[in-house]
Amino acid sequence: MVTKLVKNEVADLATTAKFVTASRLFVRGLTVVDSQVIGIDLGGTAIKLGRFATDGTCLQSLTVATPQPATPEAVMAEIVDAIAQIDNQNHTIAIGVGTPGPADAAGRIAKVAINLSGWHDVPLADALEAKTGKPTIIANDANCAGLGEAWLGAGRRFQNLILLTLGTGVGGAIILDGKLFVGHLGAAGELGLITLNPDGPMCNSGNQGSLEQYLSVPAIRRRTGKEPAELGALAKAGEPKALTFWQEYGIYLGIGLTSLIYVLTPEAVVIGGGVSASAEFFIPSVKAELEQRVLLTSRLGLQILPAELGNFAGIAGAAKLAFSKVADYTSCDR
Repeated sequence: MVTKLVKNEVADLATTAKFVTASRLFVRGLTVVDSQVIGIDLGGTAIKLGRFATDGTCLQSLTVATPQPATPEAVMAEIVDAIAQIDNQNHTIAIGVGTPGPADAAGRIAKVAINLSGWHDVPLADALEAKTGKPTIIANDANCAGLGEAWLGAGRRFQNLILLTLGTGVGGAIILDGKLFVGHLGAAGELGLITLNPDGPMCNSGNQGSLEQYLSVPAIRRRTGKEPAELGALAKAGEPKALTFWQEYGIYLGIGLTSLIYVLTPEAVVIGGGVSASAEFFIPSVKAELEQRVLLTSRLGLQILPAELGNFAGIAGAAKLAFSKVADYTSCDR
């Protein structure tokens, strides 16, 4: 239904959205510098929205429940209604959306959305543009978190960085020369799916022994029978087995990062996700492993840092994505 809507009603939608954006800026006497956008983090249970100024100030935020079942039509209606609430004066000129799954390289189509019913090749950007008249761009939620940390969080001092999110899965984002790198298919940055042990546990991706199978929350449960928060509390209390677990966890992470650092030579690696709450117990062994495995020429000045923004990173990064969309449109008008 969503695909049919887009095909029938918005044949030349990109041109229309571009014209609307330029017109709004002209009529209001605004530049991109003093405009506002909406960042959206679409999840399986909640949809988070924020209205942002160009300096990163979140002027207003809103969280609504993801409709169940989370069909494209139901989610779209909920997002449009939430946008009307957070921007009832129609001040914003673009929308960025982080989705729980890969997007195409152009940031138009949600290829698959984990935990959302019926989400396969959904033209989310086109549909939102049709409903709101605002230029829209989408990206994988881990990529948005990376953009958020690069813009306002732990990565703000760097132009080249890696973000790893350690949670139910292991996600990643790559920022090169200040820009999100997604590759020609839009699927680059699946850092948790690289191979750590070719004989390790099977991964849902089809890989075997992926980084995710050693660092994710399910992997921690499988190995210890405990939750990461419990292990963190035990380590804080000085419990030897918990301290040993986190030391070994850091070794696995360091081994996984070794290949990424040799390929990308980032200035910083930012560690986010729920497991990063215990970063103080595993980052020392990450650093020690990298010092042993990576040539100094590939890690000179490298920083290993815990993420700073928490759940705010997703909407911040989606907003940054929206500002990039506006910048692209206005630069084409010159």
